[in-house]
Amino acid sequence: MKIHNWENFLFITGYHIALVALIPAYIAHFHWSSLVLFAAAYLLAGISITAGYHRLFSHRSYRARPVIEWLTLFFGTLAFESSALAWSSDHRTHHRHVDTDKDPYNINRGFWYAHVWWIFENKLKVNPVIVRDLMKNKRVLFQHNHLVALTIASNALVWGIGCLFMHPVAALFAGVLLRAFAIHHCTWFVNSLCHMFGSKTYAKELSAVDNSLLALVTLGEGYHNYHHASANDYRNGVGWWHFDPTKWLLWTFARVGLVSNLRRVEKVRLQKLLVGKDMELLLQRFKHEVDGAAIELRRRAEQKAHSFEVTASQLLKKIKEMREASNTRRKMLKLEVRALKKELREMWKDWIALTQQGLRQNLIDS
Repeated sequence: MKIHNWENFLFITGYHIALVALIPAYIAHFHWSSLVLFAAAYLLAGISITAGYHRLFSHRSYRARPVIEWLTLFFGTLAFESSALAWSSDHRTHHRHVDTDKDPYNINRGFWYAHVWWIFENKLKVNPVIVRDLMKNKRVLFQHNHLVALTIASNALVWGIGCLFMHPVAALFAGVLLRAFAIHHCTWFVNSLCHMFGSKTYAKELSAVDNSLLALVTLGEGYHNYHHASANDYRNGVGWWHFDPTKWLLWTFARVGLVSNLRRVEKVRLQKLLVGKDMELLLQRFKHEVDGAAIELRRRAEQKAHSFEVTASQLLKKIKEMREASNTRRKMLKLEVRALKKELREMWKDWIALTQQGLRQNLIDS
């Protein structure tokens, strides 16, 4: 692998070296408020990336008032992750060509390539075709055209506030360098570890996985398998128990009118789609299989997929009827919907168990 983007290489390696070199000085001037500064700057930069760069600009999973766009664009520069326009261009390309040679951070080229080396090897340019919508956004273009000035201003602001409460070296170390280190590696872990270690409930054909531990440090971005299965959903963690602070913040903002049109994929429709995708994978693997166990597994899969399709369609139909029905009929339909949901939950569990059996028999890509 060769280095073609020396600017990124020198900047990233340079601040890593500076971080290590300043450890003795930071210890000498340590103050507890520096940890508060680190946490506040990390959350501000991190949420600007997850809620702004990622879910708003890259995937258009909701609409935001101009003030929210301005705030995420300004504080997103704290992360030293380029402009929202360039970030979205790379990320949309990743989703279109995931796990192929056209994927900017293709995990098939190894952990370190997906984690950071792709930033050094490529001088990726903004693809105007893939971000045509963002090219019409004057706020996004302003940030892109004044990126260096805004990046200096946002980081100088954090450092300056820190200097009010602690030694300048401590403010620089915790508020800028250490925070940049943490934001970078946590973002990069989504590109590397979230394509290596975790579960595949939603999109078994992709390398992306759900990793609840990484969700803790990435403000909810660790549920990456679901994200690749349904990229336009404003949630990454779809369960109420999933740690996804970005989702909670957007839900709260929607309640007070700061954001709107939160997009979410209806669970039944998603499961219906995923069963079809899983079935395609099974059929592909079974194409030349003559083993008795494989043939039996295929028969069971076809049967269960058909039953799930029928039940899911019935449920969606009943839900539509319930929404349009009178109050008296709605009560009766609620009971039918509840019964169908319970039946579908059991069928989904059976389907997951069947596909896991296929995984153990190497009949589906893990």
